Amino acid sequence: MSVTGMLYKLIIGPLELLFDVIYALANRYLSPGMSLIILSLAINFLVLPLYNRADAVQEEEREQARRMKRGVDHIKASFKGDERFMILQTYYRQNGYKPYYVLRGSLSLLLEIPFFIAAYRYLSGLQMLQGVSFGPIPDLGRPDGLIRIAGHTLNALPILMTAINILSGAIYTRGQPLKNKLQLYGMALVFLMLLFNSPSGLVFYWTLNNVFSLAKNIFLKLRDPKRALRWMSAACGAGVFALLAVSPPAGMRAKLIAALIGVVLMLPPAVHGLMKKLPLKTNREETKQDRIIFFTSCVFLAVLTGLLIPSAVIRSSPTEFVDLRNIRSPLQYLLSSGLLAAGTFLVWSGIFYRIASPGAKKTMALGFVLAAGMAVTDYMFFGKNYGDMTSKIQFEAASLKIYNSQYLRNVLALLGLALLLLVLWKYKKALIQAVCAAGCIALLAMTVSNTIFIRRDYETFRDRVTAEEEVNPLIRLDKSGKNVMVIMLDRSITEYVPFILEERPELKEKFDGFTYYPNTCSFGRYTNVGAPPVFGGYDYIPEEMNKRSDLLLKDKHNEALKTMPVLFLNEGYSVTVSDPPYADYGWIPDLSIFSDYPEIRTFNTIGRYTDGMDDSKAFTEHVRERNLFCYSVFRCSPLLLHIDLYSGGTYNEADYYYTKNRGVQDVVNNSVASGIFENFMDGYNALKQLSSITQVSDSGENTFLMLYNDTPHDIMMLQEPAFEPAQEVDNTAYDKEHRVRYDQDGGELVLKTPNQNSQYQCMAAALIQVGNWLDTLRSLGVYDNTRIIIVSDHGRNMGRPGRQLSADPENVKNYEDVMCYEALLLFKDFDADGFTVDRTFMTNADTPTLATGGLIEDPVNPFTGKPIRNDFKNGPELHILFTNYKIAENNGYLFDKKSSIWLTLRNGNVFDLNNWSITARGTDSPYPAS
Repeated sequence: MSVTGMLYKLIIGPLELLFDVIYALANRYLSPGMSLIILSLAINFLVLPLYNRADAVQEEEREQARRMKRGVDHIKASFKGDERFMILQTYYRQNGYKPYYVLRGSLSLLLEIPFFIAAYRYLSGLQMLQGVSFGPIPDLGRPDGLIRIAGHTLNALPILMTAINILSGAIYTRGQPLKNKLQLYGMALVFLMLLFNSPSGLVFYWTLNNVFSLAKNIFLKLRDPKRALRWMSAACGAGVFALLAVSPPAGMRAKLIAALIGVVLMLPPAVHGLMKKLPLKTNREETKQDRIIFFTSCVFLAVLTGLLIPSAVIRSSPTEFVDLRNIRSPLQYLLSSGLLAAGTFLVWSGIFYRIASPGAKKTMALGFVLAAGMAVTDYMFFGKNYGDMTSKIQFEAASLKIYNSQYLRNVLALLGLALLLLVLWKYKKALIQAVCAAGCIALLAMTVSNTIFIRRDYETFRDRVTAEEEVNPLIRLDKSGKNVMVIMLDRSITEYVPFILEERPELKEKFDGFTYYPNTCSFGRYTNVGAPPVFGGYDYIPEEMNKRSDLLLKDKHNEALKTMPVLFLNEGYSVTVSDPPYADYGWIPDLSIFSDYPEIRTFNTIGRYTDGMDDSKAFTEHVRERNLFCYSVFRCSPLLLHIDLYSGGTYNEADYYYTKNRGVQDVVNNSVASGIFENFMDGYNALKQLSSITQVSDSGENTFLMLYNDTPHDIMMLQEPAFEPAQEVDNTAYDKEHRVRYDQDGGELVLKTPNQNSQYQCMAAALIQVGNWLDTLRSLGVYDNTRIIIVSDHGRNMGRPGRQLSADPENVKNYEDVMCYEALLLFKDFDADGFTVDRTFMTNADTPTLATGGLIEDPVNPFTGKPIRNDFKNGPELHILFTNYKIAENNGYLFDKKSSIWLTLRNGNVFDLNNWSITARGTDSPYPAS
């Protein structure tokens, strides 16, 4: 980020963010045009004290200049040169005046410039105004062109804006010198030239500002404007309470928010009345201690929201904040959030404080102490259990769940804290000062710790990826030797396969020689549990992994990933490993786990390729820069505000859903969607590249390939019948024709939700791309001498009737869907032909046995010393685990028992629900050690 960019982020950035949040909140309930009116009113009321104080400061400067004018004129007439300068300086000093005080006369103008820049940048680029009409304005995104003369158009709004501006200036400068009037009139003409051809939404907003300014200038001419304001505030507060009594809103949250608004509105007149009736003596003068407390509170809030919370989020998984196509440190996001926080709490709060009256400064100091105390309380104790978060700072859950009891506890806690701080403010102000200073030091220390961790983790990752990029991804096969492939397609839905093959019959030809095992079980519903058995066999099913309590889960996972590569390497095979999932428990696989085996060729492909369709990386960076600070404010706010501040993960970004390349897909209905999901494209493009990175030799060398891909996992809606990604997807006609899909036995499949449709389509896309690669293998002459295993780590809850297993039949929410524990298994042996279905009971832990069968005699796990076998599944029952999938948390010696659910499968049939049972919840394995 350049110096100019940092200054812009520091000064203008907070104002643009404020504009965006206010406009988005208004637009949630009103039209875009009405939202501009709300935006104008909100901004003007927020900065009204600032402008009023600026006007007072200007008037003080003018009054002082008037008092000194006679003396200044006399000195200028009587003296010349250096003598005049020295005497003028002495005169100024005697009257407590400094020459730069003349700038106070332009203070309102100086304050208006950053607000104008923020409004200009924000509203000029607001996409949601494009094509939107409002009243006589045909398009808020373009100049209005309301006046038509002789075939030419003229913009009316800028002219109206200028007229109102001049009228307001005339009222404001009544009785002032001509130069002050000319200054305002000149600025009105400057704004006319700047905005004449601007989008009408921007001009309309600035016109509203001028209307507000005009109304304010008229209002200030009243005999007692402050008294009128107090009466208006009291009336509004009484109106809120009246509405609460007559028509209370639904829900505890809405009632509490309405009551708090009413209290805030009634507070100023109530406090003023109390002060008049009671003989209270209050010190309204700011002290040095107040000033120190104010600035330390500002620093505390800036560090908390701009540095500590964002660094804690990034620290949880630094590599998720790195784009593989443009590797940069995640600390860039910390710089952005830090500048926004500094601009908010130091620059703009400091400006408000600097020009405030002594009494207002004292009030601001107290207000910021309360804000700092409440912020750290909310962050530490409330709103911590909203679920898992993506690198776009969005929770994976569709909506936040907050209960009424949580609201009440939060309100009571904050009220109690406020009372405590008020008492300390009254009697122990020095203690508050010390605590604020100590708090700043503590927050900075924790931030430094987080930053060091992030930097170290990033540099290790960068060096590793840079080294990996020097290795050209290449799959080596041989025409004369034997080739063995294990391909894991993450979260494949095995029950969809027969329907896809019936819908796309050419796939049966592409998968010639394969045997499909539909009756296949997985040992977990997430990759951290389901993948180890795929690669390591039954030594790595969750029950067996938990028995080895002296070894970290990460190390056991790494062992599983290395089991087959090392086995085949020891047999003289040329070994290639691509994208080993969760290698060293990293979201981006850490290939260094194979460093002890330099002969094994390793590389990552997912996220490495692009076809130009996904252009969302710039938006992703923008979202992270913006949302890290917004998330901090969200976490530091009372629970009452959380739903509104989070705003479905957009954090009130008005244009969020109007940005085309957001890296996510907007689903309209079951058949229509727009946009591209970047995570899907990362895996899909890697799958499409398989043919281009396959190299065939004829040396008689045996090869082994272990490959992972997540195309069926990070799903999006695809265009049918090609099952390919598209910016605009419309399957309305096709889905109507294929409302019911059939398999070869007449079984029916009805996809009722967008989620079911997307999962089916992405499963089909994965099979199509693998099928295309199989055709390439045929053309290269290596298909028949290649053994191929296509397997998944787990399935997913797809809402298929009769697949839900309930531990408590009377509690329908307390269930597990057994489709989560079904695995895809397709097997092709050497020289096999035809496509067959075998309903023999299998598990995905049979993969190593299938891979080594007939090639490695009596294979033994090189890490556990146990024989690799597949008869484990023939026992009376299998034990399956649901647990926390977050490897950043569930990474101890045993799988997290708090989140664990153990299931049992008997009789070797995954399709009979009577064979399944939920055995235990939230405990260690209920099964005895064998």
